[in-house]
Amino acid sequence: MISSELLPICVAGEWRLGGGDVYESLYPATGEPIARLRAASLADVDEAITRADHAFRTSGWAQKLPHERAAVLNRVAQLIREESESLAQRQRLDNGKPIAETRNLVASAAGTFQFFAAALETLEETITPSRGAFVTMSVHEPMGVVAAITPWNSPIASEAQKLAPALAAGNAVVVKPAEVTPLMALELARICEKAGVPRGMVSVLPGKGSVIGDAITQHPLVKRVSFTGGTTTGRHIAHIAADKMMPVSLELGGKSPTMVLEDADLDHAVSGVLYGIFSSSGESCIAGSRLFVARCLYDEFLTRLVDGANALRVGDPASEQTQMGPLITARHREGIERYVELGVSEGGRIRTGGVRPHGAGYDRGYFYRPTILEGLDNRARISQEEIFGPVLVAMPFDDEASLIAQANDSVYALAAGIWSRDFKRAWKLGRAVQAGTVWINTYKQFSVSTPFGGWRDSGLGREKGREGIFQYMEQKSMYWGTNEQPLPWALG
Repeated sequence: MISSELLPICVAGEWRLGGGDVYESLYPATGEPIARLRAASLADVDEAITRADHAFRTSGWAQKLPHERAAVLNRVAQLIREESESLAQRQRLDNGKPIAETRNLVASAAGTFQFFAAALETLEETITPSRGAFVTMSVHEPMGVVAAITPWNSPIASEAQKLAPALAAGNAVVVKPAEVTPLMALELARICEKAGVPRGMVSVLPGKGSVIGDAITQHPLVKRVSFTGGTTTGRHIAHIAADKMMPVSLELGGKSPTMVLEDADLDHAVSGVLYGIFSSSGESCIAGSRLFVARCLYDEFLTRLVDGANALRVGDPASEQTQMGPLITARHREGIERYVELGVSEGGRIRTGGVRPHGAGYDRGYFYRPTILEGLDNRARISQEEIFGPVLVAMPFDDEASLIAQANDSVYALAAGIWSRDFKRAWKLGRAVQAGTVWINTYKQFSVSTPFGGWRDSGLGREKGREGIFQYMEQKSMYWGTNEQPLPWALG
């Protein structure tokens, strides 16, 4: 355990114990508690939002010139980098990801604040073409209090992707981290305060999503919600937002297809498919969990893929050599095991995995072997439902028309991968596949400068990119009259 003392939460800049129940944050590699804290209460939620609204109106943050806010965001990025190793170790404890991966997540968070600082400082308003004796201009202004509801799989990166553009836009932000991973949001709030974000502009309210998340979303002073998580919860938030006439951004689930064409570079494809599904232990919305391989390559490719999966190093997240750490909770692992059992009952064959690793270092944590199933078609439940774990369903395909039909036969449309040496063919296939992001001859690579989001049950709206700031702003049109004579209508 990090400390036996209860961790404070951040209520509009005031660091204090929450008013809710005491709970423990567990290290997924051992099941041991690493922190104890009180969840936020409903009273904490109301106080945080009310005080955030006051800070938004009185702190001067929204009125600062863009380059002045940008300077503070750059300072946040600098502080994250100065504390990068301690933050990465804390992130490792928070959700059990291997230390090499958490270092990348911390670097991503710093880069996100730096990018939005630069985007803010160079953001331009628009003079629109005149249609009369007036000058017209489109401007953007902050909304007020906005909410960021974040997932447990990549906390510091996900929280930075919401917090940085929302602050850049001039808003106050209430962060509701996943109940099981509260630590990184609290660290970011501390760093924002240290960097010069005014007191009250950032709150962090840990607790159950069904209680705290609902209360935040329903609060009349909250003007926008950005949510990353499951589709069921996303739909619930969308219903609340519709009743409030409130905009939302929803980055939800996925069942992403990866397609290996007959002319693919197999070394690249094998490596990319393994990374796409088994990195982060498969706990990723964009995991390439449906694999389609040209039939003429299928047997060779699956053999190589199975060998690669068996060689992956599953173990202690603190080790520099570990590629796959534990799953987030025992309950989540049990859910994944039920899906594998379902796949077998549907006629699937386990080519590798499907079991918990045994031995010293595994028995206390929530580990699971990388798993590959075959013998199923795209209509199987295990091929259609998001598992959110290290489980891949492999299927052969015979022609491009059937490949496109199967790739698009899903309620999800978040991401896709294509492996081919023929760039023209890959381009056409990439345009035909319905997904918010398509990777060609790579997978699971990200740039904060490039918008990200999904279609259909994978969500609404986009994060990242220069336009990401505008997600947290209201657009206003302004007119300046240039006519020499009064408007003629009133002259009689």
